[in-house]
Amino acid sequence: MDMPSPNPAILARKARLAERLRAVLPADAVIQDEAETRVYECDALTAYRCPPLLAVLPRSTQEVSAVLRICHEEGVPVVPRGAGTSLAGGALPTADCVILGVARMNEVLETDYDNRIIRVQTGRTNLSVSGAVEEEEFFYAPDPSSQLACAIAGNIAMNSGGAHCLKYGVTTNNLLGITMVMMDGTVAEIGGAHLDAGGLDLLGVICGSEGQLGVVTEATLRILRKPEGARPVLIGYDSNEVAGACVSDIIKAGVLPVAIEFMDRPCIEACEAFAKAGYPMCEALLIIEVEGSEAEIAHQLGLITEIARSHNPVELREAGDADEAARIWLGRKSAFGAMGQLNDYMCLDGTIPVSSLPFVLRRIGEMSKEFGLDVANVFHAGDGNMHPLILFDANKPGDLETCEAFGAEILKLCVEAGGCLTGEHGVGIEKRDLMLHQYSAADLEAQLKVKDVFDPKWLLNPAKVFPLSVTESRRAVALAAE
Repeated sequence: MDMPSPNPAILARKARLAERLRAVLPADAVIQDEAETRVYECDALTAYRCPPLLAVLPRSTQEVSAVLRICHEEGVPVVPRGAGTSLAGGALPTADCVILGVARMNEVLETDYDNRIIRVQTGRTNLSVSGAVEEEEFFYAPDPSSQLACAIAGNIAMNSGGAHCLKYGVTTNNLLGITMVMMDGTVAEIGGAHLDAGGLDLLGVICGSEGQLGVVTEATLRILRKPEGARPVLIGYDSNEVAGACVSDIIKAGVLPVAIEFMDRPCIEACEAFAKAGYPMCEALLIIEVEGSEAEIAHQLGLITEIARSHNPVELREAGDADEAARIWLGRKSAFGAMGQLNDYMCLDGTIPVSSLPFVLRRIGEMSKEFGLDVANVFHAGDGNMHPLILFDANKPGDLETCEAFGAEILKLCVEAGGCLTGEHGVGIEKRDLMLHQYSAADLEAQLKVKDVFDPKWLLNPAKVFPLSVTESRRAVALAAE
């Protein structure tokens, strides 16, 4: 069968745009070849793919500004991209867009240990921020499971957290200032090397805005002194509900571990086979870590184990040394990769009140039987940020659609339990049509008006966050006004 000929108008537009971009960027920073642009056709939500028109890889704020100014003049949408680890389709291209990747922008620009800050380009990976300051016994607290690969740009876009967010907070709690380029090329400095900036909290608006408002090129981050010590404990239970009740009681008692992680049997088995962490084979496993001096660690673990024992654990084991502690965390950090060896899966990101954990876990189990798809649960239990992994077969007709319908029902359950659609993965395309389940029409309109102010032409990260019908109508109004 003959392939359809490329549209001459699209080819001409692509050639003109590439020529203009090469005038402001190094030659190797503009990717035009169709085969090479396929590298950017999806992010970690691989069920959806679409090659972009072009991709660009700038190295500085000035180059980003030049790219956005040209795309603004040409009316070309732009999709900002960090490392492409988004699980919600946050960096999925459209066929008429330019992918703007920040991977080459990975320098440390300033380190100030006296004031506990580091300023970096946002293409730098999460883990390498801590790596840049570890010799001075400092670290950067947010630690998403993808921290080896994910970029600070994406962390800011999605307000990422991680296992240790229970004590240290998520990205917004560790972000002090940014350099951001608006869609028309304007460069804005927001916040800075201080605790709180005066005036409107624009930093709070931008962190978690998923690239809808601008492209963040530099970030000033809070770094912290490493604690004197830390120690995890493994606690196994014979049911998910009992493990959830234990977590709820720990939080209710006012104990603040640095992390409380939850894994159920399917995830335990996969992680043990993958990482050989020495996990007990039980129905539910908690990994609880405390930190501080030896006296503080002993006191906190004493309180935690007392609560844990009241729920009749099948196993309770404290890490005996640093190697054992590292193996415990290796198993948890390997969870998503380990599950990928078993089957295709969709990873959700709903957040609920900790007190609702037993109920929500029970309902997910019931819904699993209703939809006929298995679920593995692994999540940040301390702050109720759930990550159900729905297993499906991508090669089986209808399985993906069933998986998506199941996922939507889980996310609705999270909202109905008093939580929200996302804790750290963002909305992207995955949850955009569920936004009206969480927000009223008036609430959504307020968010849309913020987008109108920052990006009047609706060119930044199109078709994300808001219901597609809403974004299309907003874009139509913007085009009519030109």
